[in-house]
Amino acid sequence: MARFVLIALLFATALAACPAVRAEGLNPYTIVDDAIPESLTGTKGDATRGRALIVERSSTCILCHSGPFAEQAFQGDLAPNLSGSGGRWSEGQLRLRLVDASHLNPATIMPSYYRLDGLTRVGNAWRDRPILSAEQIEDIVAYLVTLRD
Repeated sequence: MARFVLIALLFATALAACPAVRAEGLNPYTIVDDAIPESLTGTKGDATRGRALIVERSSTCILCHSGPFAEQAFQGDLAPNLSGSGGRWSEGQLRLRLVDASHLNPATIMPSYYRLDGLTRVGNAWRDRPILSAEQIEDIVAYLVTLRD
């Protein structure tokens, strides 16, 4: 329990450091089975920017995940290792996991990075805005699909 509380505090601290993304509505998307097959922006993301977002503590990814990030001494172990993500999941499956992992697992502790409705524990700084922008989601997806075993 203490470990979960520590992770929750780290997550809250990291979110406070994140720059706010635009407050207007979300770009529309369609979930098909276990994926969001189409880009949220209509274009491919930038894998270099995606990697930078993942290793940046303010994105919160490596608070729970580990991966091929030698420059980060402290990586999480609560969630799957990101190494090989592109070999395990399709681009659309990765996109849905970032947009709203609770769609796949209602009990997940992974935040919904691009969702506004139905959220109950949202800090004041994040009301009415997603944690990550559509562009940031696409950048992270672009990087994760490059990670193959």
